[in-house]
Amino acid sequence: MKAWLHAFFMAWGMFLAVPCPYKKWDEKALDRMLVFLPAMGLIVGGVWVLAAYLTHLLAFPAAVTAALLSAAPWLLTGFIHLDGFMDVCDAALSRRDLETRRKILKDPHAGSFAVISLGLLMLASFAVLMSWEYSAEKLIPLSLIPVSTRACAGAAVLALPPMSTSQYSRKRDKRLIIPLCIMLLAAVALPVVFMGLSGIAPAAAAVGYWLFCLYGKKQLGGMNGDISGFALTLGELAGIIVLVFGR
Repeated sequence: MKAWLHAFFMAWGMFLAVPCPYKKWDEKALDRMLVFLPAMGLIVGGVWVLAAYLTHLLAFPAAVTAALLSAAPWLLTGFIHLDGFMDVCDAALSRRDLETRRKILKDPHAGSFAVISLGLLMLASFAVLMSWEYSAEKLIPLSLIPVSTRACAGAAVLALPPMSTSQYSRKRDKRLIIPLCIMLLAAVALPVVFMGLSGIAPAAAAVGYWLFCLYGKKQLGGMNGDISGFALTLGELAGIIVLVFGR
C-alpha cells in the first residue's frame, strides 16, 4: 500500500507544477506511478473546465479566452510535455541518421526545429480555441481529454519497446496496462454513451496520441518519455479540434 501512495505523489511531483505536499521517490514504485497519470489528467481537465467556465462567466474577449485555454494545461504541467514535444521535433525533423537523431533528442539546447514547431503548435491551439463557443455539454469531454491522453501515455510507456536510454528500459510490470486500459475506456466511452457523437473528443485525443506516438517511436527507434510528451501534446490538440469543430 505504501508503494501505491508513493507512486501517487511521485506522479504529482513529476507531472504537475502544483506544489506536492509529500516528496518521496521510490524506484520500486516507478511503474505504478504511470497508473496515476490519468488522475493527473483529471486535475488538468478540471482546471481546463474551470478556466472555460470563468472566461464565459466573466465574458472575456475571444482572444483572451483562447490564450488562457491554450496555456492552462501547459502551465499546470510545468511545460514537461512541451519539453518532450520540442525535443522530438528537433530530432525527428532533422532527418539525420538514427544515431544523430538520438543525440539531438538528448541535447538540452533547443534547436530551430523545436522553436518553429512550438510556434506552430501555439498558433494552431490559439486559432482553434478562438472558435470556442461555450456550452455546458462541452465541459465533460473537455475534462476527459487529458485523462484519455495520459491513460494512453502510461500504457504506451509500459507496452512499447523502449529506447536503451529510457528509464523504462529495464523490465516493466505490464500487468499495470490493464487498469490504464480500463481508465482509457471509461474516458473515451462515457461521453459517447451520454452525449453521442458530440462526446468523441477524448476518443479523438486517444487516436491522435497513438498516431504521433508510433511516428515518434519509428523516428527514434524506441519509446521514451519525450516521445510520450510529444504524442500527448499533439493528441490533446486533436481532441480540442474535434471538440471545437465537431457537430
